[in-house]
Amino acid sequence: MSAALSLSSLLNDVRLETPALSRQLLNSIQSELDANTKHFPLLEAWRRLRGRFAHDFETAFLPLLQAAGRGEDPLQRRTASLESLSLVDERQALQDVAIAHVIQVIEDRSGPELHQLSNFFAALRGTARARKNENPLRAALFAQALLVALSSVELDPQVRYGLMRVAASPLAEGLQQIYSTLCARLRAAEVSQLVSSHAARAQDHDIAQRIAQGRRSSEPATLDGLARRVQEHNSRPTGLHRAAVSASAPVFRADPGPDMLSRLYEQILADTRLLPPLKALLARLQVAVVRLAKFDNSLLHQQDHPAWALLNRVAAHGMAFERADDERLLAFVRLMTAETQPLIDAPRPDAAQFEQVLSRVESHLSQQAHERSKRSANALASLEREQMRTQWLQLLREQIKAQTADAPLGPQLSKFLNGRWVEVIVQAMVLHGPASAQAMAHIEWVDHLLASLQEPADEPAQQRLRLALPALIQQLRAGCDAIALGADQRDPVLQELMLQHGRLLRGLTGLSSGAAPDSAAVKPKPLLEPSPEELLQRLLTERESQLPEHWAHAQVDRAQLPTMPMQLFDQHDQDASLAAMSNWMARQRVGCWYHLFNQSEWMTAQLAWVSDSEQFYLFIGQDAEQRHTLTRGAVERLLANGLITALDDDNLVQHAVDTLMQDLRAE
Repeated sequence: MSAALSLSSLLNDVRLETPALSRQLLNSIQSELDANTKHFPLLEAWRRLRGRFAHDFETAFLPLLQAAGRGEDPLQRRTASLESLSLVDERQALQDVAIAHVIQVIEDRSGPELHQLSNFFAALRGTARARKNENPLRAALFAQALLVALSSVELDPQVRYGLMRVAASPLAEGLQQIYSTLCARLRAAEVSQLVSSHAARAQDHDIAQRIAQGRRSSEPATLDGLARRVQEHNSRPTGLHRAAVSASAPVFRADPGPDMLSRLYEQILADTRLLPPLKALLARLQVAVVRLAKFDNSLLHQQDHPAWALLNRVAAHGMAFERADDERLLAFVRLMTAETQPLIDAPRPDAAQFEQVLSRVESHLSQQAHERSKRSANALASLEREQMRTQWLQLLREQIKAQTADAPLGPQLSKFLNGRWVEVIVQAMVLHGPASAQAMAHIEWVDHLLASLQEPADEPAQQRLRLALPALIQQLRAGCDAIALGADQRDPVLQELMLQHGRLLRGLTGLSSGAAPDSAAVKPKPLLEPSPEELLQRLLTERESQLPEHWAHAQVDRAQLPTMPMQLFDQHDQDASLAAMSNWMARQRVGCWYHLFNQSEWMTAQLAWVSDSEQFYLFIGQDAEQRHTLTRGAVERLLANGLITALDDDNLVQHAVDTLMQDLRAE
């Protein structure tokens, strides 16, 4: 291998090509927008972005490249602390949809080149096999840089989504040239043997590719159809017997049952997605399934039979793990070994016994998922309480308005108490509970404030007021910090309050709500209530280490968001599409595992919690620190675009039926 060929040298080649790529992308986007009249709604937004796009793209991409050069993951997922959660709503989900589209277009155009590069980088690391997410030049890096470059100015989510789709093909074209050049360097350095030795195994299907294949496939075969095919295959004369069969002789109709079950179970055990411990467990269970088939004819005709449902559930849970030595997988196998032993020992098992085992397994997995969610119990509780925010705001505004009606408040302080301080109280109620000490302290602060604005009766009263003011002001500042109220909005209130107290301490009367402050005081800026769009943007831009100030103040208009066609969820009949989506959502349950696209990466995560209103969902990854809360709208957005699938939907038995049908057609 050439000494000049290394991770740093290849990354440096890409760094040198980045300015040309950004200019090419800039010109190609402009040409595409000019050439197609359907892009007219995007032109104004592009005009605002065009002058800085190339610079912004390079500025966004180069730090990712530098992180890769240091051996770091350029696209490290944000992880939430145990006491806080990052909320993904429909707007964030739409960004993920856009990124996923760009990645897919790039990979469709440069699949072989990306495969070679992934293998080369795996060889440099000395890992046993290549993983797409460990490729430091993978498509996701460029898609993320594109999103950042198109986010330098505030745009409507629909418009940014449209620009991402327009830019996808030009970016893929430019990257295909870069990837081809890098692969040419690999060939010139004669490292083909090194690359091939670290090629990914055939059975390690990419998650996204597997989902796409499943969605493109025809209507799945049924057990009844398989039974007919096996029967036809068994009755077909072959070899020397074919010549001896008379045309007038009756055709022998062989019983497909034993042969069909045997071949079907062979296909089940041959599924490459099953790790060895799981495969051994299912092999032991074959004894009980074969005995059941002798007494239960419905087994080979009903795909929702409890026996098949048990196999599917066990397989779906086991497929969530990547390593055969994962202790969680081994613990699950031990549990299932104990649960299924009575089925294996029974001389005549029946469907009810399988149903009972399935029920106990479901209960165990659900309880296990609930245990995983307990570490975020406080954050989940606050998320539940968030649904009461609007009602609490209205109630408290009415109460404080009545309480302060005759109070000697200046105009800024009056508006603050009836507006921002109500938000402070409700924020504490959401985070800690309506009867929590934090919420009570903010409520009692109003009483202390109003008491401090009464004219002191004598010198001792003035002294008590002077001693109480630091704590009063400190609590006001802390409340403002709790809702991230900026200095430009809190300072006018503080100035007016200091003016009020100063007058009282000098023996003067306080300001009324209609009085003007002293001419020496700085005229405070009016407090403006943020628009719903500003409140939503504040939610989306908060750091994940903080509980969001506003979880759901504004609803994104889903009718304005584009939906890409995907299986049943985008039928032309909108009612049918909504019904299909609603049915899918209703089937999901705590404890199930999912593949979903989140933060520019595919991840495997378990559904650990669903709010009582079914509007919030907590997913926990294989790494317990990967905790993501999605709104129902976000899950639906991912579903409509093929970016989330339940492992239970990737049916083990159905997969075996389809495979066996293909084999029989080929014979």
